[in-house]
Amino acid sequence: MTLTSIWKKVYPWMRNKYILTVVIFVVWMLLFDSSNWIDVVREYRKIKKFETEKEYYLEKIENDRKRLYELRTNNENLEKFAREQYLMKKPDEDIFVISPD
Repeated sequence: MTLTSIWKKVYPWMRNKYILTVVIFVVWMLLFDSSNWIDVVREYRKIKKFETEKEYYLEKIENDRKRLYELRTNNENLEKFAREQYLMKKPDEDIFVISPD
């Protein structure tokens, strides 16, 4: 089998040098280029994940701002927060911590 006989058996559209060049170029760009298709899809997924995290943290920041505003403007809320979170007490009080065990 010679090279010419193999070439004649190849599909007619593959014999066209322009089509063959385009096919090789597309395969190269999809698989071997520095910004290939696989990397593009991987980076797109990372971006979507980070956008989801960004939305979560923006919502959390907004909730914390509201909570901070409540603590700064209302002394009763500040006292309640200090007692619950840091177990602070008045000098003449006793605190009993009940665990759910």
